[in-house]
Amino acid sequence: QVQLVESGGGLVQPGGSLRLSCATSGFTLDRYVIGWFRQAPGKEREALLCISSSDSTTYYAESVKDRFTGSRDNAKNTVYLQMNSLKPEDTAVYHCATDLSWGGACSLFGYGMDYYGKGTQVTVSS
Repeated sequence: QVQLVESGGGLVQPGGSLRLSCATSGFTLDRYVIGWFRQAPGKEREALLCISSSDSTTYYAESVKDRFTGSRDNAKNTVYLQMNSLKPEDTAVYHCATDLSWGGACSLFGYGMDYYGKGTQVTVSS
């Protein structure tokens, strides 16, 4: 049973940083892609990044490129999202996700995935 559990969200001031974690289970992390998504109230879900399993290349949305960094620790079955220079418009619920049918590549980056965690709230406000 695929499970993803996010943690690390909270309230941060504009310009600050947060690191989110996602504990995974039920599948072999090093064989599959991992994505991070976010959804703000009244807005559609947004794909932020995708980490491939083959070479850990990470693909980023323009909205977070150069500010957010995705990483994975296969030994710990955990993935991370380091968020820097946070802005109020980054306020959202953040979800990690995976899709076992993508074959380890992020060629479908931008599309939804099959499995999501419940998410962790990030609020950027002074």
